[in-house]
Amino acid sequence: MNTRHFIRTCAALALGLSAVCGHAQEFPPKKTITMVVGFAAGGAADTAARIIAKKLGDNIGASVVIDNRGGAGGNIAHQFAANGPTDGSTILFGSVGPLTIAQHLMKLPYDPVKDLAPITMGVNFPNVLVVHAGTGIKTFAEFIAYAKKNPGKLDFASTGPGSASHLAGELMNDMAGIDTVHIPYKGGAPALQDLLGERVASYYSTLSTSQAYIENGKLIPLASTGLQRLKSLPKIPTIAESGYPGFSATNWYAFVASSKVPAPILDRWNAELVKVLKSPDVVEQLNSHGLTPLPGTRDELAKYMAKETATWGRVIRERKITGE
Repeated sequence: MNTRHFIRTCAALALGLSAVCGHAQEFPPKKTITMVVGFAAGGAADTAARIIAKKLGDNIGASVVIDNRGGAGGNIAHQFAANGPTDGSTILFGSVGPLTIAQHLMKLPYDPVKDLAPITMGVNFPNVLVVHAGTGIKTFAEFIAYAKKNPGKLDFASTGPGSASHLAGELMNDMAGIDTVHIPYKGGAPALQDLLGERVASYYSTLSTSQAYIENGKLIPLASTGLQRLKSLPKIPTIAESGYPGFSATNWYAFVASSKVPAPILDRWNAELVKVLKSPDVVEQLNSHGLTPLPGTRDELAKYMAKETATWGRVIRERKITGE
């Protein structure tokens, strides 16, 4: 009797433990998943997020809602995610600025390393230096020549202090010995609006943001910020090949979540997002906007973020770049 009682008790405990563990790792955590984006609708981050969210929702059988929280170069969204839900129902399409650059320029109300957990790299892409047609500038050489003759008279838009577009402009100022003025915005869409309205002269833009206006002649592409030419703009040189070897300022977005989200949920998000980012239809859509998907492991993203943090920290210190 005692033996049978012992066996029944152990079986009951095992079933109970299984139920508890299964509940704790339930996926998706909710039927509505929030994907936070740190920039206004219409820019590269928003474009990529919506492409990914649609496929992700179909795959996991949940509604994936985009929550655009622009402002402070994306830091508002990152702070929200760092302090947000811990059940895994909210994931952040994080960006290079808040994750690896901003901490060197300003005091943040969150710690990108301690408060945000890596899930997977999302997409990588260079920016394109564009000017509005009214400037009369048609080549990168003309841009540099005008800037040197007119210090402080050319300005450039960015998606906010500490963003990749900001650092690209500051790096260009230093390497070329020019003085172009930084004008920060809350995302790619508002920056583009002022560029088209000729209220700002230039912008280190994502291709997805400016492509349509390059094609209709309203914006003039001068050079790209990566080490290789863009496939969709093969005649446009890189800054590196235009007299400034080694110039590289690429942009990237990666998926992260609150570090308080249980590891099994973060691992499951990695598996689902990697699956989406490897889907041929998603790859094709992202590539059409000049975006290259780079899915990987959580550890790979953590190491990449640490490397970027160190690299940009060194550049900011050496070039004496400050936040605004």
